[in-house]
Amino acid sequence: MLRLAGSGTSSREIAVVLGIARSTVQDNLRRAAAIGLSWPLPGELTDDALENKLFARNGVKQGTRRRTEPNWADLAVELKKPGVTLLILWEEYRGSHPDGYGYSRFCELLRGFKQRLSPTMRQEHAAGDKVFVDYSGKKIPIVDRKTGEIREAEIFVAVLGASSYTFAEATWTQTLPDWRLACPDVSFFSWRSQTRHSRQSEVWRQSSQFHDPEINRSYGMMASHYGVGVLPARPRKPRDKSKVENGVRFAQSCILGRLRNQTFFSLAEANAAIAQALDRINDHVMRRLGVSRRQLFETVERPALASLPLEDYEFAEWRLARVSTDYHVEFKTFFYSVPHSLIRQQVDLRATARTIEIFHRGKRVAVHQRRYGGPRHGTDPDHMPSSHRRYAEWTPERFRRWATSIGPQTEGLVIAILASRPHPEQGFRTCLGILRLFRDIDRNRAEAVSARAVEIGGLNCKSIASLIANHKAARHSTEPTAIVDHANLRGPDYFH
Repeated sequence: MLRLAGSGTSSREIAVVLGIARSTVQDNLRRAAAIGLSWPLPGELTDDALENKLFARNGVKQGTRRRTEPNWADLAVELKKPGVTLLILWEEYRGSHPDGYGYSRFCELLRGFKQRLSPTMRQEHAAGDKVFVDYSGKKIPIVDRKTGEIREAEIFVAVLGASSYTFAEATWTQTLPDWRLACPDVSFFSWRSQTRHSRQSEVWRQSSQFHDPEINRSYGMMASHYGVGVLPARPRKPRDKSKVENGVRFAQSCILGRLRNQTFFSLAEANAAIAQALDRINDHVMRRLGVSRRQLFETVERPALASLPLEDYEFAEWRLARVSTDYHVEFKTFFYSVPHSLIRQQVDLRATARTIEIFHRGKRVAVHQRRYGGPRHGTDPDHMPSSHRRYAEWTPERFRRWATSIGPQTEGLVIAILASRPHPEQGFRTCLGILRLFRDIDRNRAEAVSARAVEIGGLNCKSIASLIANHKAARHSTEPTAIVDHANLRGPDYFH
């Protein structure tokens, strides 16, 4: 809202873009002015801090409403210039003619005059103010050089409002990544307009509501980076974007018509041919105006355009996600951790080609390298509860190292326990219990118990505890044992 207001967009247009009431826009702008808040917002300003700052009433209502007839033709030309509005022209008119027409009658008469103009005079778009974008309904075929398969590519078209300077490019689809790649290439103009009118498309819509569609956040962030506002055209209202509709028809005849007999084997080849066709379009002298689109662009439009930012926009997808009970959020079948205190909270997820960033109430709480393969879970240990962090440190290799520090027989016991379970993790607690039992006996006895346990298959804590308690491991001890003489011992002679 602040960015659009700062670029001169009216509160009515802002209300249409954001899908809220005009009175809300006006009230919020007054509140922002009262606290000295302007675009861009400070980087450290969080949602909570912004909310706390904005509650101060500061309503200042403005209103200026209030007859020799002016030169309407001159006014129609002046209205094309950047920043010139009907109100400014009326105020200048009333300044020299205090008894002249009131504002509403003045506007009515000027609009009536413009409707009677010839096409050479009817310029309703201020220079540098708008660029209209759309996709052509007709496609260009691309042939796979190896298989001969034909794949059809879309044609993206952009037209500047005042000069009708035209840009076109072939993309594979109309999906968001391709739409993003085509839109910044409007840098073909070398400068940027303040607003971009586009067709009502699933590409930029976040909500499927008919009357109140919301702009896709990824598309909105791209528009913010380039400093433009997005004004959606109404469905089935081609006059809302007549400039690009005419550009599309012209592109279809001058591009598709002239290139119909050529075979293209890549998008690059097709776009090279389209660029040559664009030169013909923009250098063609328009019959009614007597000048070309390129001449209008250089003399009228170009001086009014703002320069592009130094850095290109990095495409990022934005998603709303809810943190699951394992303190991870999902993006395209992979899972990324957040601080465990955010379980069941709603967060914003920003995904680029290389990173995954997660935000909660405007504050970044996690960043991960994006995964395309390998383990599906990316977990930062700092995000885990302390008890989970300790458990996460348990691995088969760590238990083997612990056992090796006692001796080879104990290492063999641990290996046997882990191998006997369907999953090694199921033997972690058993190994941990056995190693704790071995703390209370010497190393030789622990080694003997381990050997005996492997021999009899006693691969659990209960068996190990029994072996230790009943000295069953004595027969495997390296120390010689004394032969006990007792009346109950039969001896070898008994069996003869």
